Amino acid sequence: MSALANHAFAKMNGIGNEIVVVDLRDSKAQVSADEARAVASPAGGVPYDQLMVLQPPRLDGTEAFISIYNNDGSEAGACGNGMRCVVRRIFEKTGQTAATFQTRAGLLNCWQGPAPDLYTVDMGAPKFGWQDIPLAEEFRDTRYIELQVGPIDNPVLHSPSVVSMGNPHAVFWVDDVNAYDLERFGPLLENHPIFPERANITLAHIVDRDHITIRTWERGAGLTRACGSAACATAVAAARLKRANRIVEITLPGGKLGIEWRERDDHVLMTGTADFEYEGRFDPALFASVA
Repeated sequence: MSALANHAFAKMNGIGNEIVVVDLRDSKAQVSADEARAVASPAGGVPYDQLMVLQPPRLDGTEAFISIYNNDGSEAGACGNGMRCVVRRIFEKTGQTAATFQTRAGLLNCWQGPAPDLYTVDMGAPKFGWQDIPLAEEFRDTRYIELQVGPIDNPVLHSPSVVSMGNPHAVFWVDDVNAYDLERFGPLLENHPIFPERANITLAHIVDRDHITIRTWERGAGLTRACGSAACATAVAAARLKRANRIVEITLPGGKLGIEWRERDDHVLMTGTADFEYEGRFDPALFASVA
């Protein structure tokens, strides 16, 4: 039987990014891709963008190793909105105001933000090398790469900035993020051959040097109201292009995030809310067909 059958979960959201948090720190069980997909089943499941599974810590000084699943069962290296939900859950239970977690993308330090309902996640340093993002071919300058949608002489979207925030991101600069059919272009770009591990696709409009508006098609999850790592990637990419400051406010369909690309160590700090919705237990029937 699946380790998730009849197991407790918390349904939360990070400015509209739908998150399910499961604490398996008292178990050695692993969650398979099939189990992760089953959680999001339309027939009695719990809809989510990311499933955050807390597992026993692998390093001293960390609270947990966190496996992150998209709703298609694929694993993600990072999820900033999901991390804030995990942090709120831990802090409310323990009274802590700071903690360190480990993910596939590395160690993430988290702490109480400047207000009681705000939480800050140190998302680490961005990566710009084409091999690190990764891309399928060499681009010496990843501030822009040659990629476009539409006719070669009149492309609809073109020349994205690319960066890794623990997962690959492509940011297209536009004048109006709502003027494009992202639900149509998103899947095509996510699965473009230039991205061997697929990519998160973001449309970004620079309002001014302190404010950017974005919409994101999230790798493995689809059109989302919020993507924390995309907000981080956009802030970094804009600063690299000298189009925005290193501290900016990012507006997403679900709300706002404060992003700082810290100069002294290049780490990206993300600050925002995390909302609790309800607790429940997974119906064992969800996993009946999972091997």
